[in-house]
Amino acid sequence: MTQPIQPLSFFEKAGYSAADAAANFVFMTMILFQLNFYTDVFGLSAGAAAAVLLWPRLWDAVFDPIMGVLADRTNTRWGKFRPWILWTAGPWAVVMVLAYTTPEGWSMGMLIAYAAITNMLLMTLYSMNNMPYSALGGVITSDLNERAKLNSFRFIAVNVAQFVVGGFTLPLVAKFSFGHDRQYGWQMTMMIWAVLCLVLFLITFLTTRERIKPVTEEKSSPGRDFRDLVRNSPWIVMFFMTFVHFAILSFRGGALYNYYHHFADKAAMYDVVESLGLTAPAGVTSMGFLETIGYIVHGDRANLVDSNVADVFNSIINMIGTVVTITVILLSPSLARRFGKKAVAITGFSLSAINAFAYYLLGPTNTIGMIVVTVLGAVLYAPTIPLIWAIYADVADYSELQTGRRFTGMVFATIGFALKAGLAVGSASFLWIMAGLFGYDTTHPSTPDAVAGYRACTSIVVGLLFVICTFLLVVYKLDKKTTVKMADDLAARRRQAQAAPA
Repeated sequence: MTQPIQPLSFFEKAGYSAADAAANFVFMTMILFQLNFYTDVFGLSAGAAAAVLLWPRLWDAVFDPIMGVLADRTNTRWGKFRPWILWTAGPWAVVMVLAYTTPEGWSMGMLIAYAAITNMLLMTLYSMNNMPYSALGGVITSDLNERAKLNSFRFIAVNVAQFVVGGFTLPLVAKFSFGHDRQYGWQMTMMIWAVLCLVLFLITFLTTRERIKPVTEEKSSPGRDFRDLVRNSPWIVMFFMTFVHFAILSFRGGALYNYYHHFADKAAMYDVVESLGLTAPAGVTSMGFLETIGYIVHGDRANLVDSNVADVFNSIINMIGTVVTITVILLSPSLARRFGKKAVAITGFSLSAINAFAYYLLGPTNTIGMIVVTVLGAVLYAPTIPLIWAIYADVADYSELQTGRRFTGMVFATIGFALKAGLAVGSASFLWIMAGLFGYDTTHPSTPDAVAGYRACTSIVVGLLFVICTFLLVVYKLDKKTTVKMADDLAARRRQAQAAPA
């Protein structure tokens, strides 16, 4: 017997997606720009930047399980997970601006301390908000198809946010920097993103409901929950897969930024930018918002070194990839229904590995090839994005089936630990590899050895990491047939519990 369909309204699906769109104004800024913000704008050395990126994110990873325990034991009239989205919205907006503010006249030691503290606060608030948010998706509905649809809505919104962050952050920084400096440009840009985050969090809180309750309200300790988790083989596989997966994202973000800024040929990028009408006459000193979107690169070929053509090309690449991703994500629910989440994820990650290796074959003037590889990469990777998060909900279901208790918060918190640890190690590893193997120095980022490093990291290292993810997904045992049976067994167990006399 199959589960009854539990349809969610369009407004609840869209409302649920709003908070993850908000989270990605921090997450994608962190993935795409934070490493280079600390080295190029804030003024830290590679070693100091690596420490500022690593330790707050590792603390964030450690804090996630603590947050899972708190969320699972939160009981309010709004539910367990929704309240945290409301409680953290205001502090999030404030700290988001502070983390991208550069104090003037401070010593290097004070700047490093400021960067570490504000980044740690931002990462802590991220956990306090996004871990309960992720768990919320597992208790809105138990219907497998509705979960796939919910996560498709979620990651369409995520990719819209990524489109905005990837496409407009650098242009807005450029706009606000006219007459000031890039430090001011970053502060003002993040202020706009922070206000938008606040509004989106409130939308999610107001439009969602928690419906799934555990079959029993048996009391349990965090230690018992964790011991049960480590006996859950699907959780173990997804824990390590998540660590590697998110290490890829932060590693690739730093590598690609430098790939476009120091490996790709500026004249070739200028040709692309000029063909799109995104150049402006030399001598322009101020821009309105619409001009910021339309006229970004100043000067001509004679002044390429001083132009921000790499910023523009980077933005174009980000926007193209995100538009393709949004389009292909729409196919995820139908692919999951036909082939199962596991099969689609294995296919996507294995082909993404081949796509990553292709970057090594591109020469610095082959900007069209860079765009083509970006588009193909988005097509191959996009279907996996919502399905991986739906798989996490399956892991929570498996825990409930095995133990009779539902601890969704702990499942998502420990997965969050792997996610944050992966992000931390990914960013720091890029700097470590570049400094240790390629002599990377933030004051001389374009040496031949460093450029060779950007090329190798973008292609070979990222491709090998995708291969590791593919292997882990192959050994993950919850395939389509198993998850359908598991959902039916849990539904029957819940009906039996409801029918039992009090």
